[in-house]
Amino acid sequence: MKRFALIKLSLALVAFAGFTSAMAPQKAAAQGIFSAISGIFSGGGGGWQSGRREESFSGKYARGTIIVSFGDRRLYYISKKGTALSYPIGVPTGRAVWAGTLRVSRKKVNPGWTPTARMRRENPALPRTVKGGDPKNPLGVRALYLGTTLYRIHGTDAPWTVGQNVTAGCIRLYNNDVIDLYNRAPVGTKVIVTSKRFKT
Repeated sequence: MKRFALIKLSLALVAFAGFTSAMAPQKAAAQGIFSAISGIFSGGGGGWQSGRREESFSGKYARGTIIVSFGDRRLYYISKKGTALSYPIGVPTGRAVWAGTLRVSRKKVNPGWTPTARMRRENPALPRTVKGGDPKNPLGVRALYLGTTLYRIHGTDAPWTVGQNVTAGCIRLYNNDVIDLYNRAPVGTKVIVTSKRFKT
């Protein structure tokens, strides 16, 4: 009976989280009640699903290139000519949308997270820092840093935000997917970020 009651409570909390994030997607960051809900199901941080799939892709891109399409809400890793591994992503919202070509400048297992001053002004409840490996870390379990910018391709502790317009400029993947990409893409990998749609 206790287990049944816990399941009912968990489902109610998930429904509440979905309603709340739908009403205010810009606040769908990985803090507070959302992190707690993900922990109910995973025993820690969330984001352990995978949306990776292999699909045909334009043959004009070199093997090993990463193409981030905010329009498709997918990241494409060119595994061979004419073929890509496709991953669902959380994308920037509003004025945070950007475009450009960068390189992976460094990679980090269990990256730490420090919110910017702007983030803390917008949400004073944010912690000053979250250590790497913490199940409530919004960067998840891996990060690929892009050039000299603050932008990263990273994991998440809030899997329900993947596929949504939620980030301040970063590209957010499920943890299983970012681990897969991390293992494929070395430092120096070319990353093309665009709002162009490749799939209909």
